[in-house]
Amino acid sequence: MSQTSASGGGKPLYSNGYKATVLGLLLATYTFNFIDRTIIATIGQAIKVDLKLTDTQLGLLGGLYFALLYTLLGIPIARMAERWNRVTIISISLVIWSGFTALCGSAASFGQLALYRFGVGVGEAGCSPPSHSLISDYYAPKQRASALSIYSFGIPLGTMFGAVAGGWLAQEFSWRVAFVIVGLPGILLAVLVKLLVKEPPRGHSEAKDLPLEPEAVSVEVPPEPAKPPFSLAHEFKELGAVMKVLFGKWPVLHMMLGVTIASFGSYGSGAFVPPYFVRGFGLGLAQVGLIVGLIGGFSAGVGTLVGGFLTDWAGKRSAKWYALVPALGLLICTPIYITAYLQTDWKMLALILLVPGIFHYTYLAPTFGVVQNSVEPRRRATATALLFFFLNLIALGGGPVFTGWLIDHLAHYNFNHPQAATIFHALGGSFTDPGAASFTAQCPGGVAPKGAAADLAKSCHDAMARSTQQGIIVTLCFYAWAALHYALAAIGMVKHMKERAVAQA
Repeated sequence: MSQTSASGGGKPLYSNGYKATVLGLLLATYTFNFIDRTIIATIGQAIKVDLKLTDTQLGLLGGLYFALLYTLLGIPIARMAERWNRVTIISISLVIWSGFTALCGSAASFGQLALYRFGVGVGEAGCSPPSHSLISDYYAPKQRASALSIYSFGIPLGTMFGAVAGGWLAQEFSWRVAFVIVGLPGILLAVLVKLLVKEPPRGHSEAKDLPLEPEAVSVEVPPEPAKPPFSLAHEFKELGAVMKVLFGKWPVLHMMLGVTIASFGSYGSGAFVPPYFVRGFGLGLAQVGLIVGLIGGFSAGVGTLVGGFLTDWAGKRSAKWYALVPALGLLICTPIYITAYLQTDWKMLALILLVPGIFHYTYLAPTFGVVQNSVEPRRRATATALLFFFLNLIALGGGPVFTGWLIDHLAHYNFNHPQAATIFHALGGSFTDPGAASFTAQCPGGVAPKGAAADLAKSCHDAMARSTQQGIIVTLCFYAWAALHYALAAIGMVKHMKERAVAQA
C-alpha cells in the first residue's frame, strides 16, 4: 500500500485501497457519532418514565442541549482543522464524546443528564468538519458526492445500531447500561483512527496530472504553502469569505436552506418515532429498537448512497441534478411518510416506512458535495462547520424541541377533548381551547400514576399515543418545504459549478 508516490506536480498519491481504508474509518467514526447522538431517541421513553420528564424536556435532551455547544464549537474547531492535523482533532473529539456518552448512564436527574449531553456535543463538534475536509483531499471533485455519501452512511448505520443495541440493552438491563455500553467502544476507535489515517496535503485531489500507476513513481514531496500567521482579523476574514459563498450564491444558499429545513423535520419526527411505537402500540423497547433500526438502516442507508452516486452520475450531464435529485426525493417521500403514520396496525406502519427513506435521504450527499466544491481547499472544514452551525442549531437544536413541545400541547388538548375529530381540530384547539385539566399533573411522565383508576390510565394512554402521532405528522410536512428550496437551488447551479471548476483549475 503506497502512500508516498507522487506525480510530476509534486502531489503525494494514495492507493485506492488506502483511500477506502481511510473512508471506512471515517465512516465508522461517523457511525459512532450518530449512535451516541441518537440513542436517546430509542431509550427516551424509559428515561421519560424514570425521571418523570415531559416531551419538551426529552426534546431538549435530544436536541438543543446537545446541539448548542456542538454548533458553537464547530466553527473554532474547524478553523483549527484548517491549520493543524485533522486526524488528531478527530481522534481527540471521539474520545471526548464517547466518554460523555458513557457518563450519561450515571445521571440521576434531568439537570445532570443535560450537562452530560452538553459534553457529548462538545466532542462531536470535532467530527464532521475535519472529516469532510479530509475526504475532499482524498477524492477528486467528481467523486466527492459519492465519497461523502459513503461517509454519510454513518447516519443510518449509527441510527440502526443505536436503536437495536440501545433498545435491547435498555429493556434487558436499563437505559443507564445502554449509555455506558455504546459509549466506551468509541475510545478504541479513536486510537485506530490516529494510528492508521494519514494527514494529506491540502488540495491534494485537485491534481490533474496523476500517473496511472501511483506506486510506480516516487519523488520527494514538497512542503505545503506556508500558513498565514494567526490573527483574529484573518480568522474573521476567512469566515466572511466562506459565508459569502454559502449565503451569497443563490444555488448554495438554497441547498443550505433545503438541508436545514429537511433536517428539522427529520430530527424532530425521528426523536419521537421510537416512543410512538411504545405509546401507540405497546411494544417493548427491544422490539422497537429492532424495528426502527432495521427500517432506518435499510431505507435511509439506500437513500444516502443513492443520493451520492446518482447525483455524481447525473451531475456529469448537468450540475442542476445535484439540486433536483433531493427536490424530487423529498417531494415523493412526504405523502408516503404521512400515509404510514396514519396506519392503525404497527406492522403495516413498519412495512410502509421501508419505502420513503429511499427517497428522503438523497439530499445529504449532494448538499455536502456542492458545499465542498464551492470553496477552496483550506476553507472546506470551515464551510462544513458553518453549514452544520446553521443546520444543527436550527434543525437538531430546534426540531426535537418543536415536536416535543407540540406533542405536549396536543396531549393537553386531547386529554380534555378525547372526541376531537381530526388533527386540524387538535392543532387549532390546543392553542385556543386546551381545556382545564392538566395532562402533566394527571399523567406524570405521560402515564397515569400507579394505582390510578382504569379510566384515567386509558385517558392518559390514548392522549399520549394520539398526540405523538399528530406531532410526528405535522413535523413531516417540513420535507415538502425543503423540496421547494432544492428546486430553487437548481436555478443557476450549472453556471455556479462551471465558475468553481475554472477557479480551481
